[in-house]
Amino acid sequence: MEFKTFSKKQLCALGWWCKNSPYKNCDAVICDGAVRSGKTLCMSISFILWSLSAFNGRDFAICGKTVRGVRRNVVSPLLSTLRELGFSVNERLSLNLIEIEYGKMRNRYYLFGGRDESSAALIQGITLAGVLFDEVALMPRSFVEQAIARCSVGGSKFWFNCNPEHPGHWFYREWILKRKEKNALYLHFKMEDNPSLSPKMLKRYKSLYSGAFYRRFVEGKWVAAQGAVYPFMTEEMFAEVPLYDFEDYAVSIDYGTVNPASFGLWGLFDGVWYRIDEYYFDSRREGFQRTDEEHYRELERLCEGKAVSTVTVDPSAASFIEVIRRHGQFTVIPARNNVLDGIRQTAAALKDKRVVICRKCADSIREFSLYRWNESSVNDVPIKENDHAMDDIRYFVATILNGGSDGFFVVAAER
Repeated sequence: MEFKTFSKKQLCALGWWCKNSPYKNCDAVICDGAVRSGKTLCMSISFILWSLSAFNGRDFAICGKTVRGVRRNVVSPLLSTLRELGFSVNERLSLNLIEIEYGKMRNRYYLFGGRDESSAALIQGITLAGVLFDEVALMPRSFVEQAIARCSVGGSKFWFNCNPEHPGHWFYREWILKRKEKNALYLHFKMEDNPSLSPKMLKRYKSLYSGAFYRRFVEGKWVAAQGAVYPFMTEEMFAEVPLYDFEDYAVSIDYGTVNPASFGLWGLFDGVWYRIDEYYFDSRREGFQRTDEEHYRELERLCEGKAVSTVTVDPSAASFIEVIRRHGQFTVIPARNNVLDGIRQTAAALKDKRVVICRKCADSIREFSLYRWNESSVNDVPIKENDHAMDDIRYFVATILNGGSDGFFVVAAER
């Protein structure tokens, strides 16, 4: 791995625990701020250097939201760097364990995932000399506090990094605002603190976000989401239906009987997905409801003449998924339905023009102008109004555009 000169902020993260540092007596370090600001690699290298300088034969924890995520985001770049620096590294994948040795010092590093409240049980019973939390704001408080409680070895320290979330978030209130009483060093990173980012890449990252997500991921601020969810979706963001021979077709569905049903038809050309048509039925507006079979006939009409490879559906719409499956014409994927992650992904895809909404899709355009954050909530949640096309677009982005290889499929087959 090629390193450039470290920034002042990165050097502080690397050596805050050293004997000549004014922060050496701190019990914890917190690094938050903008995305791509160079927090994670500096912090993980520093964590290993500190642990091998202070302890021998001890256990440590490296935690992420999932073990898979912590391997990808922390462990892979970290181990590559350590091997280049002459460290001896032994991975024991089945045990989620890494043994790292330098000179006469050797320690064990266990990997843990803090996905939900039940994850706290996974880390019980172990005695630790230190713990590194990658993206701590994505972990439940119970897991983090259980991991901290395991650090009963004298001289143990805590290491936290994250991108900002809502200012009502427990980590912001309990650790960042109380950092002095927690005896924690707080380092706030900006993109400019990462010297490996070129001016061109800085400009690109800053163009990907808007509104609250710009203030969080670019400016690194813990701010509440306010106003329109997609404030950048102005008239010039929409396009006419292109006259292409599309390479693939897909459909995304937010299903409703009393609430509106929204189906989007998507066409792929040259790496861009275009929303070229839609079906939107509001039973309150129309004065009557449609059955599952009637909605299915509208799905067939929407897809007529198109070789649709995939239909992704609101996972709560079990009866409609079964209707589609029973007819045997389409492959059905229950949609990924993490709202906040899906909104982030959708905003980035729209701004990056990997997804384009065509002007024919009038109900989508109408909802973009009305879809807003719930400013009275202590968490980031949109108001549950004017959100049906918004949900089906989010399902498309999270499940088909960004689904990757770890999605799961329910394949329709005639019986």
